[in-house]
Amino acid sequence: MGLFAYLRSLAGEGEKGSQREVIANVFKGVQNRMVSGYLLRDIVNKINGIHFSASEEIHTLSHLYESMLREMRDAAGDSGEFYTPRPVVRFMVQASDPRLGETVLDPACGTGGFLVEAYDHIAPQVTHTEQRRSLQRDTLYGQEAKPLPYMLAQMNLLLHGLEAPQVAYGNTLERRISEIGHAERVDLILTNPPFGGEEEAGIKANFPPHMQTSETALLFLQYIMRKLRVAGAPVPGKKAAQRGGRAAVVVPNGTLFGDGVAATIKAELLKEFNLHTIVRLPQGVFAPYTDIPANLLFFERGGPTESIWYYELPLPEGRKKYSKTAPLQFEEFAPVLAWWNVREECARAWQVSAADIAASGYNLDRKNPNAKVGLEHADPRDLIASMRGHEAEVMRLLGEIEVLVNEVQA
Repeated sequence: MGLFAYLRSLAGEGEKGSQREVIANVFKGVQNRMVSGYLLRDIVNKINGIHFSASEEIHTLSHLYESMLREMRDAAGDSGEFYTPRPVVRFMVQASDPRLGETVLDPACGTGGFLVEAYDHIAPQVTHTEQRRSLQRDTLYGQEAKPLPYMLAQMNLLLHGLEAPQVAYGNTLERRISEIGHAERVDLILTNPPFGGEEEAGIKANFPPHMQTSETALLFLQYIMRKLRVAGAPVPGKKAAQRGGRAAVVVPNGTLFGDGVAATIKAELLKEFNLHTIVRLPQGVFAPYTDIPANLLFFERGGPTESIWYYELPLPEGRKKYSKTAPLQFEEFAPVLAWWNVREECARAWQVSAADIAASGYNLDRKNPNAKVGLEHADPRDLIASMRGHEAEVMRLLGEIEVLVNEVQA
């Protein structure tokens, strides 16, 4: 039947979650581009020489693999759309603090960065074999729609110590969200869903009529809200959760200030969930792929929201923006993590009431009232860069308006 076809068929020969199924999943989307069978045999021999049971070699392989992922990201093109900078991932995981026994999901996992970081965060909490089995089998879940990042996620998790990654292949948004019940909900969602894209009519039909949109980020936000566990809800085979599920999500600025369907979604978010923190990232964090400013939303099921804390992460002194050669460093999140459990207003942190947000039409795009430098003193070059950062979002919104106008006229 051929080597690749044989490897893809292994899923039906072992128990669910076994290493056979992992291998089958890895090769499910692989197309053989190697012309020479001799070269393929040489590669197999090289791989066969690796001692996968030796922790030192696995540690080295995981570092090499991460280097390869960075090189793919730096090659630009489509690779950048599923890569989240490691400092952002690490901060979101540390702020969310996943615990052993909780279920963690990334519904747009890309190459698996959030799941790897969550695994590394939870692993030190393991003290006996049953806990290790729980971490390996019943803790981390992901889904990815594209074949290449799906395969990379499987390998990334394997090389970091997860023996049987629970990563599904396919478009997360194909699921009708009204069908998601208590048994499928999770304790924590960590994700950077794709934004700026458009979904087809069949996907939009999976969402309530008054909340249907083609904007991918808004559809994912609805899915995440539906997928979080309800406190006290019965779940077969598990204790009822004492607290509602929580989420840490990357969203573009357009999600904060969008009206129409976006405002309807944000209204439900504030009424049904506690949106307790928004971290505003500086420009260029996702360079060179986009200059659109991004934000980190932290919320928990069990609302309503009474007030929202904002924290504005500053650029390093003397810097205008981040770039590919001068990226964000994790150490720059140290002041945010130190502030996280204290929650006092300062030059970078401020609080806005939910009533104020509702009165503004659920506009979450709030400027820092404690900033020392006013707009009138800002460098004109910074203003130009900021305007360019919003350009793509404005064009997308204009496109949606044009579609609505055409539908009305038709």
